[in-house]
Amino acid sequence: MNKKLIALAVAGACFAPTVMAQTANPVTLYGRIYLTVEDVKADGGTAPLSHRIRMEDQASYLGVRGTEDLGGGLKAFFQLETAFNPEGSSGTFANRNSGVGLQGGWGSVILGRWDTPMKVTQTAVDPWGDLTPGDITGAALDQGNFSRRQSNMIQYWSPDWSGITLRVGYVPNEGKVDATATTVGVDPSLTSISLAYNKGPLYIAYAYEEHKGTIATSGAAGTNAGKEEGNALAARFTMGKFRLSGHYGEYKKPNSAKDKSYMVGFDWNFAGKHVLLGSYQNAEVGTPDCDMYSVGYRYDFSKRTFFIASYTEVDNAPGMNCNFGTASTGGTGGELQNFAVGVRHIF
Repeated sequence: MNKKLIALAVAGACFAPTVMAQTANPVTLYGRIYLTVEDVKADGGTAPLSHRIRMEDQASYLGVRGTEDLGGGLKAFFQLETAFNPEGSSGTFANRNSGVGLQGGWGSVILGRWDTPMKVTQTAVDPWGDLTPGDITGAALDQGNFSRRQSNMIQYWSPDWSGITLRVGYVPNEGKVDATATTVGVDPSLTSISLAYNKGPLYIAYAYEEHKGTIATSGAAGTNAGKEEGNALAARFTMGKFRLSGHYGEYKKPNSAKDKSYMVGFDWNFAGKHVLLGSYQNAEVGTPDCDMYSVGYRYDFSKRTFFIASYTEVDNAPGMNCNFGTASTGGTGGELQNFAVGVRHIF
């Protein structure tokens, strides 16, 4: 009996430091479940869709994150976040914002898969939040092409300097393909930079992003594929329980007219738990353009749970490809309608 007690005591002594280290720097489990039931249809365009009822996931996810105090004001941190579909099949592990980094008084450096600085600062003014039918990516941000979560990314995030923050992200050219006598070489990379001011009632942000080696171009063997670049401005002003927001961007790519798009929106919290939301988006590529209208009502049961009802309409000129912010419907040039009701819960 004594031998068993001694063995247990020795085992406890060996495992105790590990347990203490984990409890001193806890790991947090978090997530979101967000589903809507939608009435949709698409008239005209390249892929009309007859009226139907469907259920859609609105970016549900499960994540785990944690930190470790390394001393001297330095911390290590990590996050692994995975999208999953509560009404269907799930996706790949850690396919959302996931990475590992170091943080100090000088700011943070993180390596992994993460939202670009342009995406973070520009979608911050979207009254609809993350991936809903009325989302800002339906028409703006080059119809979502400049709202990216990028793999193999190195990012620097500055500390808060009296409301001013800087973010810089770079994806190196590990996908480089050398030219041959008969093929064009490709040297892909991505650079994204943002500068934001967020203090009191005002938020304003500028972002620049460049995608090299992502656009096919004709040319002699040995030349790289073309590049595309975007410049964007976002702003939000809060007046009591009313917030007015706006976004404007211009995006250039080879062999194409410049894409100009904007969004204006609002959200108004009234009578405690009731919120009205709305936005208008427009995008123009040369002559063809699109208009996107969204209105909605939200009831906040708590800070973690809400009910939402929304209506979104997209009117495309022939050749334009604006669509719902999630679960694209129909093809280019169509007129789309979406009425959705849903529930979101975060934990």
